[in-house]
Amino acid sequence: MPIIFLTGYADVLTAVHVIKAGADDLLTKPVDKDTLVGAIERALARVSRMQASHEQLGPLRALVSHLSPRERQVFERVVRGMMNKEIARELGTTERTVKAHRHRVMEKMKVTSLVELVMIAERIGMHGPGTTAAGRRHSWDDSASSK
Repeated sequence: MPIIFLTGYADVLTAVHVIKAGADDLLTKPVDKDTLVGAIERALARVSRMQASHEQLGPLRALVSHLSPRERQVFERVVRGMMNKEIARELGTTERTVKAHRHRVMEKMKVTSLVELVMIAERIGMHGPGTTAAGRRHSWDDSASSK
């Protein structure tokens, strides 16, 4: 829901608080019609862009939700640039097992290259090299609370 905050008195501190709280705009009264209409149009356009973006990410999040917990661990590490043997060592398994999980991740995510996999990870909010391992819930992991 877009929020346009109208006030009779606006100082910098108020403006900062209002915007941090989620308002799309802060207008000082009296407000002329064109300014108010423009603020409303900008706010509605922002909400529309956010909805479109969310709708595009839905199918990608659905693909991730089909990964097993171990496949998710492999997925996270692969997109961070880790080698199979590094992943195996970190997860306490064999390189061959990691290769099998990696293959299933690629199939379930419907990609044919590592580049595509990394692009999906970026789009759903995984943050490359800084992303940490298992146990940390990510915004892209909608199914974590149900497991």
